[in-house]
Amino acid sequence: MIQIIDKVVNSSVRDNAVKRFKEKGIILPTFAQMQNPALIPEEIKDKLKNIGLWELNPLNLFRISWKNEPKEKGGLYGNVNYIEIPKKLSGVDARIFVLIGKWFPTGAHKVGAAYGCLAPRIISGEFDPSYNKAVWPSTGNYCRGGAFDSELMGVTAVAILPEEMSKERFAWLKEIGAEVIATPGCESNVKEIYDKCWDIRKNRKDCVIFNQFDEFGNPAWHYNVTAKAVQEVYHQNATKKSHLAAYVSATGSAGTIAAGDFLRTLHPQIKVVASEALQCPTLLMNGFGGHRIEGIGDKHVPWVHNLKNTDVVTAIDDEDCMRLLRLFNEKDGKAFLKAEGFDDKFIEDLNLIGISGIGNILSAIKTARHFEMTTDDVIFTIATDSAQMYSSRIEELQAEDGNYSILQAAKDFEKCLLGQKTDNMKELTYNDRKAIHNLKYFTWVEQQAKEIEDLNQLWYDREIWDRLFHQVDKWDEMIMEFNEMVKK
Repeated sequence: MIQIIDKVVNSSVRDNAVKRFKEKGIILPTFAQMQNPALIPEEIKDKLKNIGLWELNPLNLFRISWKNEPKEKGGLYGNVNYIEIPKKLSGVDARIFVLIGKWFPTGAHKVGAAYGCLAPRIISGEFDPSYNKAVWPSTGNYCRGGAFDSELMGVTAVAILPEEMSKERFAWLKEIGAEVIATPGCESNVKEIYDKCWDIRKNRKDCVIFNQFDEFGNPAWHYNVTAKAVQEVYHQNATKKSHLAAYVSATGSAGTIAAGDFLRTLHPQIKVVASEALQCPTLLMNGFGGHRIEGIGDKHVPWVHNLKNTDVVTAIDDEDCMRLLRLFNEKDGKAFLKAEGFDDKFIEDLNLIGISGIGNILSAIKTARHFEMTTDDVIFTIATDSAQMYSSRIEELQAEDGNYSILQAAKDFEKCLLGQKTDNMKELTYNDRKAIHNLKYFTWVEQQAKEIEDLNQLWYDREIWDRLFHQVDKWDEMIMEFNEMVKK
């Protein structure tokens, strides 16, 4: 049966964790506090006023929130960070909102997903920070988030990611002191990461692997935190005629898309849209291949993806994403946007959107066009990280394609944004969803030793996903009990 974490399974291991946290002065935030920072004690907020957003200080666990004040140091909390994409840029009538992940520690919201995986194991006595090492297999930001959370929780981190990921990722991981393992390939070479995990399981008994693709703490965090942030921004901007028409998320580890499960409980008509790379259209057509949209590793269906709640699949050409990365961030691209009438602040805010965020926006545009959405329709999507994480990619594009120009900016604006079509997308029937779910068998049962009974439970058990998402209620009780033990 699928594991539900709802009790302490080893009190002696938990006692070791309590001792470690007491020595290092570590207090864990609850999921309720991450969703609503108003619940965070004032004494912690006072201390945060003197701490940088990326500092390796345990109090920065309380900055795992969409509501961080957008400051590099000393900021507290405000409203959810987001931007609205104007019709003049999208070319569609529907309103498109993008939640911004840059203002999390590490510059990406993956610190939240990683927290949702590690914290429950610590408070339940399944992970001993004084002995175990936390292994974070990833195609990018998740292993960075895991390494950051590990350092803040007094845990040794091991990061696994493909060797062709951006230089910025590797440099930061080495700076933080994580053990870094580079596996062969690029963004879509996830199997090579899994192979390394099997090697670690066999040969390193002190290691515990937190695989974001099969750890239910990942989607549970987004269901309880990201979805609430979306709902809050929607209420701030909705008119009497508005309705939340779609939620768009790159599938990646299938964590972020789980926010759609919560949103459907409030907006039954919502379209939950999975976005992937056209160069590796796994969900769209059982496809495979390499691509450049970093952060959405492919060639398999994540164990934690609730396919019954996915309505549409879109596939985005990674060339469009790379061209828009240059449009949004190079000097002549910004000059073109200025000449088109976009205001300076919006142009600068485009730097807050990384490559996968650009892909999400293009999927939102496709969705709006396909369903002929109007000004009353509201679409939400996510920018996991910012363009700051991809400066080396821009340099590589400059070397490959030459200097950027206003003429090229005009071409990219017309082709990649206003010319975005409704091709390479599919509305899913019941049988389509089940067919994609069944693809999990080949990765998870044949390769990763999952039980076929569990695979069937994820499809046929009508209550299992609700129970998995609502583990968080018990986790918050256990976190508060754990913190009280640390304070004694």
